[in-house]
Amino acid sequence: MSKKTPTKRARTKQRRLSPDDRRKEFVAKATEFFAEEGFGGGTRALARRLGVTQPLLYRYFPSKDDLIKEVYRTVYLEPFGDGWEKLLGDRTRPLPERLKEFYDAYTGVIFSRKWLRIYFYSGLKGLELNRSYVGIVRDKILTRIVRECRHHAALPAQSKASAAELEMAWVFHSGIFYYGVRKFVYDAPVLESKEQMISDAVDAFLAGFAHVFGEKEDARKIAVKALV
Repeated sequence: MSKKTPTKRARTKQRRLSPDDRRKEFVAKATEFFAEEGFGGGTRALARRLGVTQPLLYRYFPSKDDLIKEVYRTVYLEPFGDGWEKLLGDRTRPLPERLKEFYDAYTGVIFSRKWLRIYFYSGLKGLELNRSYVGIVRDKILTRIVRECRHHAALPAQSKASAAELEMAWVFHSGIFYYGVRKFVYDAPVLESKEQMISDAVDAFLAGFAHVFGEKEDARKIAVKALV
């Protein structure tokens, strides 16, 4: 009579994470949690999602606000660095080329269901995250774009962008942003080629900027001459 060989259960060893790796894991999983549930869920539900106890979670993040701030820093601030500003300001390259490369990289970061859902959830919740992010986009991206557009259109340099120039830059930027919203939030049909969308948007924006503000500059010169 043959003996059956007892089946050995495979033992899976759980890798012990360093405090830094554990913190990163918490932030990554919390990002997924907030993208799905919004910011209304409590830390008890979040701890269950993470597979840890609330006390352990509080050892790393004393409050939910602290965790939200770390998610914001990781998801929204880290990608900025200074590389994008340098790219936009590199006048050794044509401006259309710079803008298209920048928006290809920028949308590569923000065009995801996770990024966009967290952004809208935080806005609906009235958190400071959105206002802070809007300020960063204005100061680090749009102000630089306006400056480069004036140089590209051979318009006089100025100390700061005008309200009208910034508004036009916002309309341009928001149009590209909303392409991602329609695709990843609303599941609406969009132009298949993101690259073509960006290229067309950049070309239209640059032509419009030069036309609108070039005419305003001409009108200003005429008014100055009339006063002389």
